[in-house]
Amino acid sequence: MFGVVKEVGVDDVGLSEFYNAHFTFPLYKDDKWVFYNDFFGKKKIGLRTWNPLKMYTGYKEMMARVNGKKIKGNLEGEGMVQGGLVIFGADGKAKYAYEEEVGKELEMDDVVKALNALKDAAGTSDKH
Repeated sequence: MFGVVKEVGVDDVGLSEFYNAHFTFPLYKDDKWVFYNDFFGKKKIGLRTWNPLKMYTGYKEMMARVNGKKIKGNLEGEGMVQGGLVIFGADGKAKYAYEEEVGKELEMDDVVKALNALKDAAGTSDKH
């Protein structure tokens, strides 16, 4: 497992805190945003609704999850570029991609299914 970041030198303290507390796998800097552009198509995070009550409720729910996980947030850096999760097979090719949806928890059941499918496929190919 590894992570890809799109910038350094903007909020290195926040990146370091996140790395040390939540994601201690290798991190790589994508200087030219090749990874982001290829997988997530330069998408910017947008509003899902213009309803102020839904926006407020969604924000409160998201902050409750973030605070429950003790993740600190800030408004430094380019926070509007959409990210996500990509799972690669043993052949180095992307097999599964999940695009970030602001305010929504990552669908871990889907991630586990994708990992199990890759594991099953690898087991099948080992038998041939």
